[in-house]
Amino acid sequence: MTVDLTTTIQRAGETAAAARVLRNGGLVAFPTETVYGLGADAANAEAIARLYRAKGRPAFNPLIVHVGDVAAAQHIARFGAAALALADAFWPGPLTLVLPKGANCPVADLATAGLDTIALRVPAHPVARDILRGFGGAIVAPSANLSGHVSPTTAAHVRHDLDGRIDLIVDGGPVDVGIESTIVGCFDRPALLRPGGISRADIERVLGSPLASPAPGAADGPPLASGMLASHYAPRARMRLNAANLAPGEALLAFGRVDLPGIDTASAVMNLSESGDLKEAAAHLFGCLRALDASGARTIAVTPIPEDGLGEAINDRLRRAAAPKG
Repeated sequence: MTVDLTTTIQRAGETAAAARVLRNGGLVAFPTETVYGLGADAANAEAIARLYRAKGRPAFNPLIVHVGDVAAAQHIARFGAAALALADAFWPGPLTLVLPKGANCPVADLATAGLDTIALRVPAHPVARDILRGFGGAIVAPSANLSGHVSPTTAAHVRHDLDGRIDLIVDGGPVDVGIESTIVGCFDRPALLRPGGISRADIERVLGSPLASPAPGAADGPPLASGMLASHYAPRARMRLNAANLAPGEALLAFGRVDLPGIDTASAVMNLSESGDLKEAAAHLFGCLRALDASGARTIAVTPIPEDGLGEAINDRLRRAAAPKG
């Protein structure tokens, strides 16, 4: 279904409409607790191909498949003891598990970019859960933005990037977490593939052992999961990290109490969390990046952010946003 303008609906009683669009091969943006996702029927290769085109996403970049519960996930992938422990501890929630495909995996091969593994998540947001329940199957749902751009945390962000490219936006208000899910590869030894909404420490506490890093050389091949490309989450403006001063005309993305030399010349200033709260900072990250980018600044300077807890995920997104583009 092709439209000139994307329809936006409020949540109340309208998730059934989203399920109908998905069953008809359409594309629906909806809120999860992390960011807004762009959904398509995970078993419909034609719908998934349209999703890749709408986002401008390279087809070698695999998608995360969203399901309603652990039982649904077990029809798609094979779970070992570690994966089951993590699912029991963190689902529904902002954790994605990369697992071996099951023998009768119903997900279209295009969604997994030809890999023999699949990324699965059970979202916690009530709108996402209502849509999954109404649809009755698995839904692929990468972030609902143009590929490589800053992820969307409101329906307005989705419309800015994808208006006219998709069929429906379900407006569930601003999201809670504000950064994407943590991705753990459940291999011989569980590995952290992408930091996100659940901290490394919390995952390691459940596992009882440290998470591994991706195998050497993994970065040179196709990504094992979403969000692993070197340049990602990027505004148009250049990003300058760990700034200790501000050049004239730069915009400032701050964290905590700051008094940088040159701050009086900033073209715009936003603070992720004046109190230094990493949870608050994560929730504000993508919205602040979009707002500073819209200010027209050519460079966004970012003050240092601790690597503790959610800081690891925030810094991961900032480093990818600052990486050379293409």
